[in-house]
Amino acid sequence: APMYYVGAAPLSQPETRAVNAFTLRHDFALTISYHTQGEVIYWKFLDYNPAGSFEIARQFAAVSGYTAEETPYASGFAGYKDWFIQTYNRPGYTIEAGYGMSPLPLRQFPAIYRDNVGILVLGIALAAQ
Repeated sequence: APMYYVGAAPLSQPETRAVNAFTLRHDFALTISYHTQGEVIYWKFLDYNPAGSFEIARQFAAVSGYTAEETPYASGFAGYKDWFIQTYNRPGYTIEAGYGMSPLPLRQFPAIYRDNVGILVLGIALAAQ
């Protein structure tokens, strides 16, 4: 699909329906979604600010070297993170991994992994609390 294409309608694609159904069957404390590019962590959706969201985003930034930023208005409304925050009022994050034009070159994977392993470990620890 073209860059920035978000689909014809919410849940119009089989993979989005599958992720939706999976989420509805579980009681997730938080979610982490991965996209590429920008080395930034988006943590907020509109005026929704679940308890602890910003503090967790700052911790993710500290272990990754990425910056924590509010989701730009133009980037909102189509992401799993946005839906999760709005539906459950729990923390959700989109990690924009790597830097450059999508698709990112595979040679960036070692650096992306190194930068993000701390986010994944911390996310698991926080969700288990």
